[in-house]
Amino acid sequence: MRSHLLNDATAEQYRRSVTEGVERVAARIATTDRPFTGVAVDALSPRIDEIDLDRPLHDTAAVLDELEDVYLRDAVYFHHPRYLAHLNCPVVIPAVLGEAVLSAVNSSLDTWDQSAGGTLIERKLIDWTAARIGLGPAADGVFTSGGTQSNLQALLLAREEAKTENLADLRVFASEVSHFSVKKSAKLLGLGPDAVVSIPVDHDKRMQTVALARELERCAQDGLVPMAVVATSGTTDFGSIDPLPEIAGLCEQYGVWMHVDAAYGCGLLASLKYRDRLTGIERADSVTVDYHKSFFQPVSSSAVLVRDAATLRHATYHAEYLNPRRMVQERIPNQVDKSLQTTRRFDALKLWMTLRVMGADGIGQLFDEVCDLAAEGWKLLAADPRFDVVVEPSLSTLVFRYIPAAVTDPAEIDRANLYARKALFASGDAVVAGTKVAGRHYLKFTLLNPETTTADIAAVLDLIAGHAEQYLGESLDRAS
Repeated sequence: MRSHLLNDATAEQYRRSVTEGVERVAARIATTDRPFTGVAVDALSPRIDEIDLDRPLHDTAAVLDELEDVYLRDAVYFHHPRYLAHLNCPVVIPAVLGEAVLSAVNSSLDTWDQSAGGTLIERKLIDWTAARIGLGPAADGVFTSGGTQSNLQALLLAREEAKTENLADLRVFASEVSHFSVKKSAKLLGLGPDAVVSIPVDHDKRMQTVALARELERCAQDGLVPMAVVATSGTTDFGSIDPLPEIAGLCEQYGVWMHVDAAYGCGLLASLKYRDRLTGIERADSVTVDYHKSFFQPVSSSAVLVRDAATLRHATYHAEYLNPRRMVQERIPNQVDKSLQTTRRFDALKLWMTLRVMGADGIGQLFDEVCDLAAEGWKLLAADPRFDVVVEPSLSTLVFRYIPAAVTDPAEIDRANLYARKALFASGDAVVAGTKVAGRHYLKFTLLNPETTTADIAAVLDLIAGHAEQYLGESLDRAS
């Protein structure tokens, strides 16, 4: 079995195996004509269930053939221009090359003696991102597994900086459309069930700062401790950006930690046209960025940044076998001192390769294209009497629903939209997401592919309308 270990003796076998795998994936991508095959769970499950993992095939080609059957053929392909559902982006080739390199070398980014240059590359990228945000010379941060972990770590730091022993007194303020990880983090951090105060949003789904000021004042009057305000730059459902300068002013007035969840909106950091939409983010105490959303990176690639590097000490734990205190005195850089994780992939390499090949302007141009596309899509929806569109996009998300002319029952319209989404997914012709607005079912386009066109959007809208009309026609037939 040693023949399968990657080392100097098996380098040629490694080259052949990886090349064969890459060729399979390339062939599949080149011939994929829709984002999904429409395979049902009941059809795919038996094919996987019948595989005996205790009986290996002992042949790479045979395993790749099997993988075609159980995965590659029916995978959901985000590179297809009619994948319009979740915050999954098509990936750029330099980043995929970085993924291949980091997987083979298998550095772990916890300590210097496991990564060396990898440590310095990650630190350079953190400095680059912090400078793009404008956090100042004392800023620092660390790569994470994703926005949920980044938000958790930021709120951990905020909890410790609040300097109170009674966790039940702590309050976190976030808009009613903020990411669920805010409430999840509060629970994981041992805060009380009422810890997260939901702030209403305006017509554009942005946090109402008047309401935030009122809640901060109430918190002070009740003798509670305002731990953090979470401003969102790119909400998951609407792509809305909270009014950062006004929120920053309130945080400074009340002495509250300001965290900006820019997991989605971080693409604006590289934008050539829309960078001003993030004005105010430079005043944050911490920021979440997800490069695997709007920097066109493979999952996972995220980071949490802080204005004051000293606050990262709240995540530090010294272990004699790993990062003893003497290493700090010897100025040996160990990233585990900043991270919630110990073993950690060298995901920073993907962004490094992307910047070195494409440059930040190349990333920004791609993100600007999808923002422009969303603006055109909004015009299509606003002019189409078949649809109700919720808000004009700040980023690249459109939330809407089909409104039939002859049906007025909101529950029946809900069912028609749900049916249309499911039918579209089952057909494999396109993939769209869904959400709720004021308790009603809506559909969602998350546009992250610059290859998607307004013609694609128009075609998918026609498909949605067709499926909804089919459902309503059948519904009327059943009723009669």
